[in-house]
Amino acid sequence: MLRAPGESINKRIEQLNDDIGQYLTFSGIIPLLCYSSYLTTRYVANTKGSPVIFIVLALCFTAYFGVRLNRATRQRHKEQLGLDCERAVGQELNQLMLDGFRVYHDFQVDSFNIDHIVVGGNGVFAIETKGRAKPDRGNGQEDARVTYDGQTLHFPTWKEPEPLEQAKRQAAWLSNWLNKAVGAQVAVKPVLALPGWYVDRKRPDFLIFNGKNPQFLSKISTETPLTAEMIQRIAHQIEQKCRDVAPQAYRKS
Repeated sequence: MLRAPGESINKRIEQLNDDIGQYLTFSGIIPLLCYSSYLTTRYVANTKGSPVIFIVLALCFTAYFGVRLNRATRQRHKEQLGLDCERAVGQELNQLMLDGFRVYHDFQVDSFNIDHIVVGGNGVFAIETKGRAKPDRGNGQEDARVTYDGQTLHFPTWKEPEPLEQAKRQAAWLSNWLNKAVGAQVAVKPVLALPGWYVDRKRPDFLIFNGKNPQFLSKISTETPLTAEMIQRIAHQIEQKCRDVAPQAYRKS
């Protein structure tokens, strides 16, 4: 099956859920084990040992797993935000298929992934999704506004240039990979999606949107439109890497 939006994030969340379950289990079991060890030492082995060492061990192990639990819970919340954003953007992008576009999600590479790829007559688009929580300063819409000045994204209380550079790097990588895969020059346009934000572009040189109404991609002009044959060749190469999800109910006999 084809990869769904946020496929790799969903797998990381599943692993975090397993880790959280283990940390909760150990946090409850360790004090009981220490207490039972003390009782065994005291009454079965008939040794008059101090309970302090067992109390210290129980506290140390409980604190250790408590810290790990806190980290995993925070990471899961962060990953869940990313998953929600990727799913929201992916569902919007899927509407482009009604206009004849090919849409793929979570394109995996060795050291990174491309969140979404859109292929159509006017070119190939590599879309990077970034989920960012909004500050609550009581300023209404201004707390949800991000400004692009041509080099940096200016959020209400911080700024980030890296998402723009990341989108460019991934588009360049995909272009180079497609050039080799189809044996022809294929330009890839980088796009950045910021779900839930009001995007104010001071410069029109970079495609940034808030994840909704992606139909604007179909209106972007190009000097070298793709033929139906080239679209099929590109889509075939991308699909080979995106169709790698095994059915959950399938079992080999």
